[in-house]
Amino acid sequence: MQALYTIYEIIAMLTNVLVMLIIIQFVIGLLFAFNVVNSSNEFLASFYNAINRLLEPVLRPIRNVLPSTGAIDFSPLVLIILLNIVLIVLGSLLRG
Repeated sequence: MQALYTIYEIIAMLTNVLVMLIIIQFVIGLLFAFNVVNSSNEFLASFYNAINRLLEPVLRPIRNVLPSTGAIDFSPLVLIILLNIVLIVLGSLLRG
């Protein structure tokens, strides 16, 4: 039982890291969109591109399923909700 709890904790930690990356991607995207930070800033642009490359394989299937909403991308929000649902289900299976 201890091994299952350890696996659950590792999955929870990885989920939290993924959620943080999604939030960082969102904030940097807003900074670029509203010209708070110049998009020619090499460090921030490369950091943003690296996060996009990490998250794109996870977000692409969600974007394919969601209807087009124009300029607003709801796929990161859907991913965060799905990750939290997975954690809740795994936690209840572990306790039950």
